[in-house]
Amino acid sequence: MYNKFIINIKPLGFFWETSDPFLFCVHHQDFYPAGNEQMGPAVSLNGRNLGQDFTKKDGWRMYHGESIPGFPAHPHRGFETVTAVLKGIVDHSDSHGASGRYGDGDVQWMTAGSGLQHSEMFPLLNESEPNPLELFQIWLNLPKKNKFVPPHFTMLWSESIPRYKEKDVRGKQIEVTVIAGNIGDVIAPSPAPDSWAADAENEIGIWIIKLEPEAKWIIPLASPDVKRTIFFYNGSEIRIAGVDVKINHSVELTADQSVIVENGEKEAMILLLQGKPINETVVQHGPFVMNTSAEIQEAFSDFRRTQFGGWPWPRYDNTHDREKGRFARYGDGREEIK
Repeated sequence: MYNKFIINIKPLGFFWETSDPFLFCVHHQDFYPAGNEQMGPAVSLNGRNLGQDFTKKDGWRMYHGESIPGFPAHPHRGFETVTAVLKGIVDHSDSHGASGRYGDGDVQWMTAGSGLQHSEMFPLLNESEPNPLELFQIWLNLPKKNKFVPPHFTMLWSESIPRYKEKDVRGKQIEVTVIAGNIGDVIAPSPAPDSWAADAENEIGIWIIKLEPEAKWIIPLASPDVKRTIFFYNGSEIRIAGVDVKINHSVELTADQSVIVENGEKEAMILLLQGKPINETVVQHGPFVMNTSAEIQEAFSDFRRTQFGGWPWPRYDNTHDREKGRFARYGDGREEIK
């Protein structure tokens, strides 16, 4: 422990280490070129390990996509994904017939529960200009009692996600996008109903913090047993509880102490994740997160047998029409159009 406020400081890799109840977080930032007629990159893909392209070549990656970047159909069980898109577009399709297109500030909160397949593709809609993409995908665990709840997703549209705003004593602006939890009377939209975050007593917080140059902010207090980590991913330098922290580092903090964040000379962006731990054994193998090895084997067996409902779409890298706007179509037939 660095002091009574800071427990640990770590450099950030591709997978950001998190604390229970979170499993990990990934910050995707890709500067895609203009798109072609198929909504893939309008440039040569030679030299890329298509299907497994995780090397940032020319500022972007294809991931598991072979013509369109993204993640074609793959299964999940036993946890949740929270996908917060800061820039760009994501096309969702799943094995229950649900689909959607979201981006530019939208968040999808998906409970895998008993199991589903879904695809997450990044269509390059703009054919004449670059298509930048930036998003966080956060994996949040489910407690044992909810591992087999029915799959579900909820859209938190950008228009519904509140911003907490404050100025420090020198008039410097602090703005926090409150995806989960609350800051005072600024309360996030409801998460998926079976989530660990659905119970306010678990104090789940997912906040994106923007600090003006030289701004200072005191992080609101939480309960002593809350696990709290901040991820400094954009800016120059910050000081936390008197300790200098370099960009691309995480800081694990005590949550019940008044911690001051002091920004440097450039605008800073910080992701904060916090919550009371589930305190159950976690066994993860690829896309499945359960409590025992036997449950992992059961998940693989169930997927081989049922395909978690099959795949009702014409392509495993399914995308929607280029002209389609933001929307969500749920398995029960409900549709939201933005």
